[in-house]
Amino acid sequence: MSLHLPATTLDLIETGSESGSEPSENEEVWSDWVSDSANARQCKSLFEDRLLASAGEALDYDKRTHGFDLNSFCEEKALDFHDRVRLINYIRKEKPPASSLQALSGKEPFFLSDDYLLPVIEDDPLLLNSLDSWSDSEDGSKVVVPSDLISATRRIAALETKLAVAKEELAEYRSMVSQRVDIALIREAIDAPGEPVPGSSRSDDDSHYFDSYGVNDIHAVMIQDRVRTSSYASFIMTSAALFQDAIVLDVGCGTGILSLFAARAGAKRVIAVDASDIALKARRIVEANGYRDVITVIQDKVEHISLPDDITQVDVIISEWMGYALLYESMLDSVLFARDRFLKPGGVMAPSQCRMMLCLSEASGIYKERVGFWNDIYGFDLSVMGEDVFNDAVVDIVGPDTVMSEPYMIKDIHLGDVTTKRLEFSAPFTLVSTAARRTKIHALVLYFDAFFETTGSPISSDTVVHVTRDGSELAEVWPVGRRLSVPRRQSVKSRQGVVSFSTGPRSAPTHWKHTIFLLREPIVVTEGTTVTGTFHCRKSKTNSRELDVEVHYAVKPGASSETGSETPADVVVQIYKVR
Repeated sequence: MSLHLPATTLDLIETGSESGSEPSENEEVWSDWVSDSANARQCKSLFEDRLLASAGEALDYDKRTHGFDLNSFCEEKALDFHDRVRLINYIRKEKPPASSLQALSGKEPFFLSDDYLLPVIEDDPLLLNSLDSWSDSEDGSKVVVPSDLISATRRIAALETKLAVAKEELAEYRSMVSQRVDIALIREAIDAPGEPVPGSSRSDDDSHYFDSYGVNDIHAVMIQDRVRTSSYASFIMTSAALFQDAIVLDVGCGTGILSLFAARAGAKRVIAVDASDIALKARRIVEANGYRDVITVIQDKVEHISLPDDITQVDVIISEWMGYALLYESMLDSVLFARDRFLKPGGVMAPSQCRMMLCLSEASGIYKERVGFWNDIYGFDLSVMGEDVFNDAVVDIVGPDTVMSEPYMIKDIHLGDVTTKRLEFSAPFTLVSTAARRTKIHALVLYFDAFFETTGSPISSDTVVHVTRDGSELAEVWPVGRRLSVPRRQSVKSRQGVVSFSTGPRSAPTHWKHTIFLLREPIVVTEGTTVTGTFHCRKSKTNSRELDVEVHYAVKPGASSETGSETPADVVVQIYKVR
């Protein structure tokens, strides 16, 4: 899906008032709609049994009487809609003193618990009192557009879209609550807590996801990806000070290959966790390699486990959690849960940092294969078949010669302190064409770089990722035939003491390939042509493992352009699914 917006702005149109401008009296914004609903009923105070005339009055009463301003607190802590719901239900259920709430950071365990999504008070008006848009800027501030750039028609259309999304999100929450209540009743009736119950969309997402990792082929592909596997092996086997006598947690262990590396590197204990049936084979693999006394394999979600043998904390968490476009599959959520629950202060995450990179690509081969192919089939026009390609990101490989700009980092994820909330983001980008001649750009290409730092500290901004030019550069770092031989050379070179690898077009291909966003309207560039825009990313509402991506961009001709036009270009908006 794509559309054109007026030039000179690349930001989303927000429902909040603009700088120096208020919405007209006829405009219906989300806050108006939800306020009408929430304020139509009496509402109970958060801290006592007092009943107030509306949700607004209840909030004012709690602010005056108990010194707790719910709206300001949620804004200060950057809580999203579901976090706010959990907070309200937590207060109503656990009844903490108002004075204790200011000490909350927004990272407490109850903010991750779906139990607190269930209303303590049926049809609680406070639960309808606020909802944030996913497309706000990452720091929580509203991105607004000066009024002179937007026609009244476009603004009304934007507000209607915004309102529809907000209503849909609220409807989904109500549906989810109803569903969870039904599931709770079923579980209580059959006295089988913790068993998956058919009908839950979250369970269905997970079931398909974990089932896909129960077969051999996917693990063969990952292990045979020598850039991937050699990088992990290189880091583990050359970081003796980190792994010697350490307690290690391997999240999503698969065959257990990373756990085996950790055990060989001298780890005292390794807890390998995987919810798929591959865990059954991992146990046999551990035994076959003589590490039964070191490695414990647990088949379950990491969110559900307790560490064995009275272990409460671990020194290192290793995980190969990265998916297409880095965040596809949402496995990072589970890794961060494990970090917050099990990693000791000062412990290390491996990898410690990942960067999402964006670049321009000529990508004519992908375009011809996926779109142009349909234009002439035995003399017939079947181009309708290619239209859907623009709605989904394409996972494929583009060659280094197709790259027409230096990469731009749109997201820097430090595993030591990132939160799941910050994995849904909006980021500006600027891509400058390096094309030596007039070239047609068919795609934006997304890939990621991964870094392993032995202290877990953020890497310096000038750290250069290692680019593997071809497979011959990778030496084996594990012994063949069980011989404890010393590798002839380190398989993945480090830069400034950091082991790293790139999945980009200029590096040897990996099983992650590249995430390609084909443009409905190709961009013609020359050297210096600038493409500026905003990249929006969030989890899909229909499948929590998938991603919704929205790209806003505009093109400014380079100095060598024949047009030399100073007229600002239109902003193009295109929406994709990563699945």
